[in-house]
Amino acid sequence: MDPQSLNVPSSFESERFVLRSYRPGDGAIYYAAGVRNRDHLGRYESMNVILAPKSEADAEELVQELAAEWAARRSFFAGIFDKASGAWVGQLYIGVVNWDTPEFELGYVVDHDHEGQGVISESVNAALAFIFEHLRAHRVSVRCDDTNERSYRVAERAGFVREGHLREDHRQVDGMFTGTYVYGLLASEFASGR
Repeated sequence: MDPQSLNVPSSFESERFVLRSYRPGDGAIYYAAGVRNRDHLGRYESMNVILAPKSEADAEELVQELAAEWAARRSFFAGIFDKASGAWVGQLYIGVVNWDTPEFELGYVVDHDHEGQGVISESVNAALAFIFEHLRAHRVSVRCDDTNERSYRVAERAGFVREGHLREDHRQVDGMFTGTYVYGLLASEFASGR
């Protein structure tokens, strides 16, 4: 499939949130979100791109790179913004695994002040509609730490099937070995679950 032939919008919505590509001017918001969530994301998301910028200028450069990646159809980072307040409340990552299948990987983080409020569950459901309808996915996968119950429960509620368990395949920042759950959702399963 030629990804450039697809009509891919730069945003989509759920009931409470606007999920959109980052754009020039979002650097300050992105940097503040990374600083605010450094401790919150440290255990499971220590390598997340949101933690990389060392300044607002670094963050501004990064959000412009993320926007370019979206336009080029190489990856899709969507900020989750609350419709009522406009506040950044989380982020989704849609990674291209293979355009020929087509298959994508989905990742998500939530702002620590919005944890437990259904932000990610609602956003994942909106993202799946975007992925299957606009990106024409055949398959979507989620990988998460086997000790991150909140993360794997989101995948299960969205209809993903646990396909595997990689036992003790990585070491946490505290030195503890943990594993990875692998989930998958096929287009046919998504369509039948709607």
